[in-house]
Amino acid sequence: MAGRRGRYYPAITPDVLLRAYSIGLFPMAESADDPEIFWVEPEVRGILPLDAFHVSRSLTKAMKRQPFDIRVNTRFEAVMSGCAEEAPDRPSTWINDTIRQLYTELHRMGHAHSVEAFEDDELVGGLYGVSLGAAFFGESMFSRRTNASKICLVHLVERLRARGFRLLDTQFTTEHLKTFGAIDVPKLDYLMMLKAATEAPHLPFP
Repeated sequence: MAGRRGRYYPAITPDVLLRAYSIGLFPMAESADDPEIFWVEPEVRGILPLDAFHVSRSLTKAMKRQPFDIRVNTRFEAVMSGCAEEAPDRPSTWINDTIRQLYTELHRMGHAHSVEAFEDDELVGGLYGVSLGAAFFGESMFSRRTNASKICLVHLVERLRARGFRLLDTQFTTEHLKTFGAIDVPKLDYLMMLKAATEAPHLPFP
């Protein structure tokens, strides 16, 4: 994980967390059982350019079958729980109780949102993140069915485009996100994008 990080011992508030996002920081925990968090400031930041978002042919074909009922902000805490579950490619989680509490409060304040995939009224995938100004900071996603989280990501991008968002931050890039067009940008370039997006009027997400 490239970037600077430091322990943060005092309790933080949702407002402090939003301020941290506005200057390029985000929190993580060593594990779900660790009550402490630390700030992360990557030297290279992952973003998903909204004007260069790519959807594969196979995913486009799958979406035409409408396999899931996609909803927004109906099961935010359940989505966080899904993202914290162990998975074959994720044996541990950085989502601890402190992070759960902070983001749940941000959700109540209208700054944290979830996109959810349902199958027969069962939550089978989703993602969540933070909105500030014209920026959206993707935090995590999970999937219990093939393509569930991918389809949620497509719906997220469509929503951000429709509402005029300028920045979709992915924190880091992964091979999975690169298939959608995610790229790495140097920290200074990212901070300029971030400043322009977060100083814009706060855009509605729901």
